[in-house]
Amino acid sequence: MNVDVTALPGIGVRKDFQLRSGRWIGVVDHRDGGIDLIVSKPDDPDSCAAQVPLTQDEASVLANLLGSPQLVAKLREDHRDLPGITTRQLPIGEDSPYEGRTLGETGMRTRTKASIVAVMRAGQLHPSPGPDFTFTADDILVVVGTPDGLEAAAKILTHG
Repeated sequence: MNVDVTALPGIGVRKDFQLRSGRWIGVVDHRDGGIDLIVSKPDDPDSCAAQVPLTQDEASVLANLLGSPQLVAKLREDHRDLPGITTRQLPIGEDSPYEGRTLGETGMRTRTKASIVAVMRAGQLHPSPGPDFTFTADDILVVVGTPDGLEAAAKILTHG
């Protein structure tokens, strides 16, 4: 899929792509750090039907919501021939005992036999994080393991 990038002098950069319906959707990255989610009018790709200003935190959450399900679906597809193995998304909340701590400190594989295979943060995928990877609130962890291992992993990330 092609993404059109358009310089907006004095404003920033517009990045958008065309949906199957013919509408365009994208973002405007403002020079001052602001971000707008934009949707074109059905009959005019240069006219906005909707413009939603987002804070950096809101843009990060939206990016995680949009990016993480595709990754999990791909991993599930890859593991469909492995009975008993599944994939789950687990969040790092602000109240998680591992917010601000490293993956290694969780002891996840040793304690649960589940593996953290990726972290979605602010719309960026961090595949195969190492033991020194530090978690922050709103990270979405992609974890692979047995159903029991995934349940144990969720408890560890929530309660320690």
